[in-house]
Amino acid sequence: MTYVEDEIRRIRPRQFHESTGVADWRVVGEGACACFRARSFPDGARLAQAIGELPGTGPGRPDIDLRGDGVFVRVITLTDDFFGLTERDVELAREISAVARRLKATADPSAVQTVQVTVDALGGPAVVAFWRALLGYQDRAGSPEDLIDPNRRGGPFYFQELDRPRPQRNTVHVDVWVPYDQAEARIVAAIAAGGRLVSDAQAPGHWVLADPEGNEACVGVAGWTGPEPKSG
Repeated sequence: MTYVEDEIRRIRPRQFHESTGVADWRVVGEGACACFRARSFPDGARLAQAIGELPGTGPGRPDIDLRGDGVFVRVITLTDDFFGLTERDVELAREISAVARRLKATADPSAVQTVQVTVDALGGPAVVAFWRALLGYQDRAGSPEDLIDPNRRGGPFYFQELDRPRPQRNTVHVDVWVPYDQAEARIVAAIAAGGRLVSDAQAPGHWVLADPEGNEACVGVAGWTGPEPKSG
């Protein structure tokens, strides 16, 4: 559902994927992201500069990570009470893709992912306060259970409150957000490497895996647009 608040039209991840002109992009856990492969570091630097000169860019919009083999870009809207996607992000993504094509940078959607650490805790607020202080993180807009790096470089932390002790399972795990069209391949690779599927009850948005010693990890996608995946 799209709705209007303070003249910002918020959208769901699936609406982003279904928009025209954003085939280079994938919504993962932390906004819409794209990877553009450059032929050299100077070529990547030129792309980053060209993106920075686009209308609608500014502090924190977009995030650009320049690497030796390309440029990683994230678009997301940040306000005091919102951390998500809007129609303005769709437009900016289109413009960035157009600049990348002009500079002959090739999109590589398969390279996109974000990683989040999830902590299951009995005393939620006290545990969040500890990690906030330890990491130097801050609360995500509008959420008392999410911590993010104020420099937007480190992975976020998410806290799930338990209603009883759970000694039979680990209480800290990693969430790996991948493009919706890469999830099946990533899960198959993890299982082939010795892991096992714990649950696909929430597929196609979320799968729980475990390593050979039972440590759990989750694979998540945002805005699934493909066919229903096969149950494992």
